[in-house]
Amino acid sequence: MSSNKNALIRYKTLDKCLKNKYRQYTLEDLIDECSEALFEFEGKESFVSKRTVQLDLQNMRSEKFGYEAPIEVYDRKYYRYSDPEYSIHNISVNESDLKAMNNAVQILKQFKDFSMFKDMNGVIQKLEDSIHSTNQKSIIHLDKNERLKGLEHIDILYESILNRNVLKILYKSFKAKESDSYIVHPQLLKEYNNRWFLICWHKNKMYNLALDRMEEISIEAKITYIDKEFDSDQYFKEVIGVTVSENLRAQNVIFKINSKHAPYVKTKPFHHSQEIIKEDESGTTFKIYVQLNFELERMILGLGEFITVLKPNILKKRIQASLQEAFQNYQHLNEREDA
Repeated sequence: MSSNKNALIRYKTLDKCLKNKYRQYTLEDLIDECSEALFEFEGKESFVSKRTVQLDLQNMRSEKFGYEAPIEVYDRKYYRYSDPEYSIHNISVNESDLKAMNNAVQILKQFKDFSMFKDMNGVIQKLEDSIHSTNQKSIIHLDKNERLKGLEHIDILYESILNRNVLKILYKSFKAKESDSYIVHPQLLKEYNNRWFLICWHKNKMYNLALDRMEEISIEAKITYIDKEFDSDQYFKEVIGVTVSENLRAQNVIFKINSKHAPYVKTKPFHHSQEIIKEDESGTTFKIYVQLNFELERMILGLGEFITVLKPNILKKRIQASLQEAFQNYQHLNEREDA
């Protein structure tokens, strides 16, 4: 059982004892009651130390968790609430708290039709009822698309990561003519640019598999799961998007944004490593430290004529070739229309 769960059980037990008007409790009695309560929940001996209970009482007295419980010691050894009507479960919620909770409910409601949040429908309804939530219109809108292909796989992938299950996935990439089977050890679900990906261990390396290319998924119960203790922040530290190469080193990418659009890139950086290295009337020159990948190129091309890649030369040539091909597409289109 987690330490947070243990603490909640102890607080609930202490609250029950301190508001009991028909029995006197010493510190040793409170320790015994907490130990017994944990035993009932865990089904095994669980000794609670004197120091732990003293700290719990101190936390309940303080503003740390919003309790500010009126705990007093009387006759030099017994503990109780000085206000016999007090309970940590009777804490009042002010109007500001209600507004904040109501706003949170409005955000949660946007996910209620999303497959992986479907079990929260009842929870959201209970929250609305308990805080007397109004039917106010949502003032925060999150970008989501429940019709994305592959979302039907999220539940089994999520549960498999949670339960450490090995999966067999029938997968067909956009480039492949036929589907392939992958035996994978799922580590993380990641959303990028409104597409979902499974980050998984396969044949001694990490892969990212797009959910919209998955055709069938089944659990391989006889294969032992490999937990890579995956650190997503570290893994994606030097990339934009989801494509990480073990064979490529990150490098400095230098680009210039014209003066009209530079503020957008300043306020929404391409990457956390972004820094300004030059600024004048014509625009701002930025530097980021990343691997060269597909997502980086798509981001640059998305800015069209507002961005110029300066370094490295290999990336500059790729972008130039893509723009030239796009130009040729329009040239051919205009020629056909004029014919």
